[in-house]
Amino acid sequence: MSTSVASGPLRRVPVQGRSVARVKRMLDACAELVDEVGYEALTTTLLAERASVAIGSVYQFFPDKRAIVQALTVRNMEAYLERLAARLGAEEFADWRDGVDAAIDEYVEMHRSVPGFRTLHFGDVVDVHLLDAERDNNGVIADQLAAALAAKFPLPDDVRLRFALEIAVQSADALIKMAFRRDPVGDPAVLAEARRLIRDYLERHPV
Repeated sequence: MSTSVASGPLRRVPVQGRSVARVKRMLDACAELVDEVGYEALTTTLLAERASVAIGSVYQFFPDKRAIVQALTVRNMEAYLERLAARLGAEEFADWRDGVDAAIDEYVEMHRSVPGFRTLHFGDVVDVHLLDAERDNNGVIADQLAAALAAKFPLPDDVRLRFALEIAVQSADALIKMAFRRDPVGDPAVLAEARRLIRDYLERHPV
C-alpha cells in the first residue's frame, strides 16, 4: 500500500522521517478506529491515544478529524490506483471491459483487507465531495479509472468513456456496499450480480 501522505488536508507537510512516520501512525490509527467506532464517534483524543502521540501532534498536522479522514481517503485512493495499475500492467485482457472487471476485483479486495476502507470507501460517509470540491468522490474515481484504461487499451480518454465509467462506478459502488452490509466478506451472489450488471451495461455502451 502507498505510504504517501496527502498534502491537501494537512496543516503542515511532514518532511523529516520521524514526522512522516508520526503522520502515518495517525492515519493507521484513524483506519482502525473508523472500523471500530465509526466516523461520528471518532475523536482526535481517541486517535492520539491509539497512535501513541500527543494531542498537540495531531493538531500540528491536522485541523480536525475531517482532515485526518480526508488524508486517509486520499491515501486509500492512491493505494487503489497503484493496485489497479499493477494489475493492468501484469495481466493480458481481451478488452477494456475486462479491465473494469479487474477494477471491481481490486475494490472488493480492499474492502476485505484494508483497515478503514469498508467503512470509509472513498469518503462518502463524511462528504460526497471529500476528494474534490467540484466533483463527487465516485466521479473522481471514474476519471482516474478512465485514464488508467486509456493508458492500457486503445481507447479515447474522452467524455463518452468518462460518462460510461461514472455510471458504472456509481452502480458498482452501491451494489458492493450492499454486499458487505449482508456479509462481512461480501455476499458472493450480490458481488456476482454487480459484475454481470456492469458488464451488460458496458457492452451496450461502446466508446
